Amino acid sequence: MTRPNDSKRWIILALTLIAQFMVTLDATIVTVALPSIQTDLGFATQLDLQWVINAYVLFFGGFLLLGGRAGDLFGRQRLFLSGLALFTGASLVNGLANDTSMLVAGRGVQGFGAALVSPAVLSIIIVTFPNTAERVKALGLFTAVTAGGSAAGMLFGGVLTDYASWRWIFLVNIPIGLVGIVGALRTIPNTRAAQGSLRHMDLPGAVSVTGGLTVLVYAIVNAQSWGWGSARFIWLVAVAVALLTAFVVIELRTSHPLIRLGIFTKRTISVGNATMLTFSGGLFVMMFFPTLYLAANLGYSPIKIGLAFLPWPVAMAAAGTLGQKLIGRTGPRLLLVTGLLFVAAGLLTYLRLPVHGAYATDVLPGLLLTAIGAGLVFTPVFIVATTGVAAEESGLASGVINTSQQLGAALGLAVISTLATSHTTHLLSGAGDRPTAAERSSALVEGFQRGFTVAAAILAVSVLIAAFGLRKRDFGQEPGAGNTDGAEVARERVPSAAG
Repeated sequence: MTRPNDSKRWIILALTLIAQFMVTLDATIVTVALPSIQTDLGFATQLDLQWVINAYVLFFGGFLLLGGRAGDLFGRQRLFLSGLALFTGASLVNGLANDTSMLVAGRGVQGFGAALVSPAVLSIIIVTFPNTAERVKALGLFTAVTAGGSAAGMLFGGVLTDYASWRWIFLVNIPIGLVGIVGALRTIPNTRAAQGSLRHMDLPGAVSVTGGLTVLVYAIVNAQSWGWGSARFIWLVAVAVALLTAFVVIELRTSHPLIRLGIFTKRTISVGNATMLTFSGGLFVMMFFPTLYLAANLGYSPIKIGLAFLPWPVAMAAAGTLGQKLIGRTGPRLLLVTGLLFVAAGLLTYLRLPVHGAYATDVLPGLLLTAIGAGLVFTPVFIVATTGVAAEESGLASGVINTSQQLGAALGLAVISTLATSHTTHLLSGAGDRPTAAERSSALVEGFQRGFTVAAAILAVSVLIAAFGLRKRDFGQEPGAGNTDGAEVARERVPSAAG
């Protein structure tokens, strides 16, 4: 395989980092614009609005593993171009959307495009930089761009929504995507895995797991209006169970499974993924409820919401840096449990959220605690979920833990938002036919409080899984005995997690 020359390699890196920045930016830029989108397109409730986030996350998580395999089979450049074209085209559809269905469908296509782009970016970087020192530098830039994209998304979302329109949070992707496509065609070679190691694409597995999870989330989201015991809810849950069962059967029978289920017999992998699933399920409300509270109850403009959220990615990045330094001394389990406790404590601070609070005393403390906790969690949870994995399955283990992160977020947000909205609706039903503005605000905040309570309970489950599911001997050397393996693994795994 011909390697790109020195100058071209850094051009390739720049192109892939631009694409990664766009994908990461889009995951957070939407958050700040949610209140404006709800008003403009007429999303009736929080339950409907959450699909702007969930459609993206579900398709991103559901097809992430398939995207990784597709690069080996068809070539990394081809995968990168396909994902970028889908993402850019969907951005145009979203920017022009004139109803809720059009926007949600476009977000799903964006998520599918991101599921192709993200693994392609890392694969291209690894193939382009075979030298260890240069690869570490390239992956360091990848991590910085990913963290910067999350932080910039909050601010850019506010600026674009306030001074132009929420539509520009999507339309801004179009020129960036076109530059990436043209540049990739000119500079990135279409490398692929060696012929003998090619694997078939498990499309039935990807479709069944994504379809099952989507139907399940849809049923949960609508359970409040249909009734938890309604025939429609029960029927859709049955369909979801059938699709997920079909996924398990497919994976057990196919010679080239999307996920080799036997990998979960390893304690570290099963515990790591269970921890990530519950951790993400409880944490993701931080991208939803505080935004709605700042807009509806404190009257914040989009740009002010963006500025209010900036401490979150900054604190998380700082805690993540600290965590990578500490893990060689403490071991993954202690750092993981500590971080989860920080997140749970941050969620619990919102149980006293007043109707008309103040940002500094009622919102910021929870943001900082959850951000610090999340920063401490990500390094050890990725180490746990990839410990003891054979070299030929390291990509699979990394893909599985990334998938658990995305799907945990989607399922958690669906359940928590449904319970929060149900509580708000119940309170308003007791306020008569025409509740006052004060009654509506109070009911909304009590719904948020109920949601944060459920999120904290999910985090408590995550703490128990990590604390009692892991053993010191699972990680070889004891912490504190000069073991630096954790830090080395962190440098390899964290970039893929961020994507």
